[in-house]
Amino acid sequence: MSEKTNQYDLAITGGRVIDPESELDAVRNVGIRGGTIVAVTEQAIQGNETIDATGHVVAPGFIDMHHHNTDVPFGQKLALRDGVTTPMELEAGVYPVDAWYAGLEGKSQTNYGASVGSIGAREHVFNPKLKTKYAGDWVYDLIGAPVETGFTMKWSTQVPTPEEIEQIEGLLEKGLQQGSVGIGHCPGYMVDGCTQAESLICQKLAGKYGQAVYLHGRYSSQMPPASGLLGFLEMMAPQEVYGGGLVIQHMTAQSLADTPAALELIDNARANGIQVLAEIYPYNFGGSIVAADYLHPDNYQKNMGRDYKDIIETATVTPLTKERYEELIKTVPSTSIMFYNATEETVYQALAHPNTVLGSDAFPYTVRDSGATATDWDTPYDAVNGHPRGAGAHARMLRLVREKKIDIPLTLGISKMTYMIARFLEENGVQQMSRKGRIQVGADADITIFNPDTVIDNSTMKDGGLPSTGIPFVIVNGTVVVSDSKVLQGVYPGKAIRTSEK
Repeated sequence: MSEKTNQYDLAITGGRVIDPESELDAVRNVGIRGGTIVAVTEQAIQGNETIDATGHVVAPGFIDMHHHNTDVPFGQKLALRDGVTTPMELEAGVYPVDAWYAGLEGKSQTNYGASVGSIGAREHVFNPKLKTKYAGDWVYDLIGAPVETGFTMKWSTQVPTPEEIEQIEGLLEKGLQQGSVGIGHCPGYMVDGCTQAESLICQKLAGKYGQAVYLHGRYSSQMPPASGLLGFLEMMAPQEVYGGGLVIQHMTAQSLADTPAALELIDNARANGIQVLAEIYPYNFGGSIVAADYLHPDNYQKNMGRDYKDIIETATVTPLTKERYEELIKTVPSTSIMFYNATEETVYQALAHPNTVLGSDAFPYTVRDSGATATDWDTPYDAVNGHPRGAGAHARMLRLVREKKIDIPLTLGISKMTYMIARFLEENGVQQMSRKGRIQVGADADITIFNPDTVIDNSTMKDGGLPSTGIPFVIVNGTVVVSDSKVLQGVYPGKAIRTSEK
């Protein structure tokens, strides 16, 4: 990066600019001033800072709707190395909403946003003594500090009374009124606790406020009677009645071999004007807690076609046995695990589909030596265990497109990580996203610069925190946050993404 003084704060020169909305794919120079793109031109330009992007793609900053590490410094650092400028916690959601946003104001290297989560709302109703350590981020409260917070598993198993359902609805609506990005609803983690009435309420509120539900479907199964398709229909039916958007998150992990039928259903719904979108991560294994309902042997073995050995204990990267599974369920049900689900072929075919987008489902990491949850910015990349998707999902997508394993044009691959997501969010109540996911004059200067010939995911199941390479520069709101493949410490240009800008 060179220093020159001219009309732009930052000039990006000589790069292959790809703007998915306008379908621009050409060498251009990009001028940035005050956090906004003010020039996309063939003319020579100069700036106070200049990045020579020759041989690289200049793309919109990647947007990730499904990122459970949005609010911790280590998670943000990994996201930035993977080109993500806007990670959001939309599936699990948070509660309380205002506290979560307040905790990140002025302290975030990335943009950030969250839904109001039905799990958090349920736990607050069932467990009045709950104390949050992570400002309403229930995933970290459960995994990282259950003793300190008093977080229980009541949210997963307890069936609410009519009065409690009314209270849950009130908390969800409060979160929407505070500017949450829709509602995060995860009946797949509370199969026997969450009522269908609660699912109706989530979609009804989404329709009322012109927003979306971000769904972890009730069933992960390819067998009757409780198939993944049935879990999708649980939300798609009230969606047709009440309106609002719906994102079916990590769809292949629920629909498995029924994925082609699920995609056909979504295609026809969209053709009829229904705002539904399928999101997929580029792996044939997921990450969660061992007590997840869908990992119970009655489901995981019968309905998903898997066995105990297909569940891997994250801390030791060791496959489970029946005895170890039962021990963890009794003693530490919040233990982090990875688990195989859909086939690789199914995942790749689904990612190539025109109505799917990419989401990482980045999950908390564990410090290998201590067993502590990895949150600190200076945690070494090679010191953690965890699902590789938190470090490499987006670079993996770009690599798979380059290798033709996902056989789509690079422009479409980029769109699935940027514009398609921004457009859906914009159409479902998040007006800020009209300025993201684009390389255009007037757009926010969230930009990811990568080498299309060398970009690669380095994270693996055994080394889940190794950062992606081939992404030398990442800009957030006009500020360089990754320079020469190094995340700059103490730089906090991230802004809140909300349905009402406060």
